[in-house]
Amino acid sequence: MPTPLYLQSQLAQLQLAPNNVFADAIYINATVVTVNDNQPAVEAVAVKDGRILAVGDRRTIEGLKGSTTQMFDLQGKTMVPGFIDPHGHVFQQGLAASVADLLPPPDGTVDSIAKLQEKLREWSQSAVAADVGWIIGNGYDDSQLQENRHPTRFDLDEVSTELPICVIHQSGHLGAVNSKALEIINITADTPNPPGGVIRRQAGSNEPDGVLEENAMYLALSTVAKTAKVSPDAPLNFARKGTEIYARYGFTTAQEGRATQSVYEVLKAAATAGTLAIDVAVYVDYLVHPDVHTWEVSRIYTDRLRLAGAKLTFDGSPQGRTAWLSQPYYQPPEGQPADYKGYGVYTEEQAMNLVDSAYQHNMQIIGHANGDASIDQFIMVTQKATEKYGKDDRRTTLIHGQTVREDQLDAMQELGMFPALFPAHVFYWGDWHREVTLGAERAARISPTRSALNRDMKVTIHTDSPVVLPHATRTIWSAVNRRTRTDFVLGEDQCLTPLEALKALTIWAAYQHFEEDQKGSIEVGKLADFAILSDNPLTVDPMSIRDIEVLETIKEGTTVYKR
Repeated sequence: MPTPLYLQSQLAQLQLAPNNVFADAIYINATVVTVNDNQPAVEAVAVKDGRILAVGDRRTIEGLKGSTTQMFDLQGKTMVPGFIDPHGHVFQQGLAASVADLLPPPDGTVDSIAKLQEKLREWSQSAVAADVGWIIGNGYDDSQLQENRHPTRFDLDEVSTELPICVIHQSGHLGAVNSKALEIINITADTPNPPGGVIRRQAGSNEPDGVLEENAMYLALSTVAKTAKVSPDAPLNFARKGTEIYARYGFTTAQEGRATQSVYEVLKAAATAGTLAIDVAVYVDYLVHPDVHTWEVSRIYTDRLRLAGAKLTFDGSPQGRTAWLSQPYYQPPEGQPADYKGYGVYTEEQAMNLVDSAYQHNMQIIGHANGDASIDQFIMVTQKATEKYGKDDRRTTLIHGQTVREDQLDAMQELGMFPALFPAHVFYWGDWHREVTLGAERAARISPTRSALNRDMKVTIHTDSPVVLPHATRTIWSAVNRRTRTDFVLGEDQCLTPLEALKALTIWAAYQHFEEDQKGSIEVGKLADFAILSDNPLTVDPMSIRDIEVLETIKEGTTVYKR
């Protein structure tokens, strides 16, 4: 029997549940932003068995109330889909939260080397430090230190000459160690720079000054991992803590975007133990583990975890001036020539072999590339692999893409490459890029989100946690306003609307992960993943979006964080 005409308009606005099915939970009195273009706003949402049962007007949704249905009155607060971080390091976030916090304002307090030293001394007195045998800190930023330089071995020796010290730059691509740590790592004046890395030296000599770049820093971190004494439960606690921190900011899906096998095994153990608060998609370092395609790569979560694919790292950090550019840095680092352009991580042969293998096995890859020269390399090897294996829906993803050019976006569109950009850089390092690393013209185009959308490409915005905190509303604010620390508008023509920025952290992020049929919008049948906000990011003053607070995070119908 055809649907009566008087019901057709109602059905167009309401997705009905099956007859005789009652909701486990109903949410009313909310401003519901569905991020569904076909039904952008509704009055109420019903949930059953962790999925969205129905959305629509309050009266109809309340008709799904049964004797055991829980009613939640949100009292005018805003419900949006749970946020999905298109790129971050959830395990590393948990680890970073467990060591000395060296972040600068607004996330921390360290704005001088003296304060950095003070934080390290404080942490060195903790029970954790006594057990570990290292003094470890995370998150310093030379661009925000009063001295505008990295701490050296000599600065760190003032904290301790008996315990080894390792401090990690906010970008995660550089760091510094003290003399004791250099001794343990076995770095001396005779140690050559490793491929894809730099051991910085004292002026006029080959003696290391303690500052390490890229693969030299990863050598130090590897030594820390091998020699630090941690309890057997510590890695599991890092995994748990990381997902809890993400949940606090409204995320229901996070990413571990450069895992080793040992980190993946820890995440699996945490998942089996039921301690992951939210879903985690894992991408394994393909250079370290070239056989990852033989592992359990899947698009299905098991206990909130799935191995999603492989990670490639083509270069370093623009704020650290290790990203690989086609044109020289505006101001090269001390000791480098005027034509210094940074450097890549892979030879062309390495890059080609890695991408070729991923395409042969039809495995999704995400590629870290900040400088446009490294992006050229990523595009080139992707073109060759596409010619060889065909243009399937692989959603090969460019991560960060700070200096991606217009012609490169054209090539990416042709290849079906996905841009996952990092507009939070505008706030955190926009002034530094404008004045030091890139100059005004190039800096205005970092993370060109509007240029991507102008090509009808979906685009995502990420936190790269723990590079910055996984602060969803601040990430949206950055993409919408593009304001630097000094309130300079950097690249106004690249701003997103609030709705576009919300999509970039929900439905488009779900698409990037091949999860758009399960997540990213408030629609019938999708997972009941929600963030409850203090205000509506689509209607408040755009400059106040970053002040919106996450009041509650709901994962598959269960509250995993409540303020």
